[in-house]
Amino acid sequence: MGKDKKKSKESRTPFRDALRAGPGTQLADIDPRSTPGFSGDKADGQEALADLAEPVSDLQERLFAEATAGGERSVLLVVQGMDTSGKGGIMRHVVGAVDPQGVDITSFKAPTAEERKHPFLWRIRNALPTAGRIGVFDRSHYEDVLIVRVHDLVPRAQWARRYGQITTFEKGLVDKGTTVIKVMLHISKEEQKERLTERLDRPDKHWKFNPTDIDERGHWEDYQEAYQAVIDRTSTDAAPWYVVPADRKWFARLAVMQLLKEHLEELDPQWPKADFDVAAEQKRLKKS
Repeated sequence: MGKDKKKSKESRTPFRDALRAGPGTQLADIDPRSTPGFSGDKADGQEALADLAEPVSDLQERLFAEATAGGERSVLLVVQGMDTSGKGGIMRHVVGAVDPQGVDITSFKAPTAEERKHPFLWRIRNALPTAGRIGVFDRSHYEDVLIVRVHDLVPRAQWARRYGQITTFEKGLVDKGTTVIKVMLHISKEEQKERLTERLDRPDKHWKFNPTDIDERGHWEDYQEAYQAVIDRTSTDAAPWYVVPADRKWFARLAVMQLLKEHLEELDPQWPKADFDVAAEQKRLKKS
């Protein structure tokens, strides 16, 4: 009975199908509290997330091992979202559930003086995952068509060219063996206000609060327009966007972990074959 109940809570539709932003996807039509592809409640979701840790870790280890035998494949997980959308939680509960030796996390802040001397993709290229590894971007090159666009940090003609540069760049990554998983954590303005309120009400959360977060709320509609443009212009067959409703933290974490699992399963990394005589080495070991 319990097993059947658990089975009924599992997603019948792959998360990558339920969450993929296809042609015509409108962020305004997606309920940030919805749970596409999952019919369970919070407890079911937390249990499902815990159950994913072992198979995802196994797949990650296989990807890493494959590279030791010359494999060239890697994975890049891009996580974007408004302030308080749960990027930190994804890093702790999803990325933190796999072996840290096979994962590289890069958190992109405002460009340094050195980075500003180069084209906007320069610092991104320097942080790409090498063969066998999973790279995770906490924010990414998309800041250069999001905050840069909203605050007019460069001329419109300059940021407008970047959509095409990004899609060409990502297509090149995929062609060279990097699987790109792009996640937009879709939070509502009301939920963001609740999370900011909690940060101000709790002394143990003050360190998370930044007064500029309130300033940015004044540009909420501009950001939604900028994110919609990102979805419209850079969700491609090679590197589609996945819009993850993020008002329910437990669902967002489950969704990202499941997306990672589904993509790794598609890669189906293989354990490398021994380059030595296993039987002979077993005999030698017994005699040692």
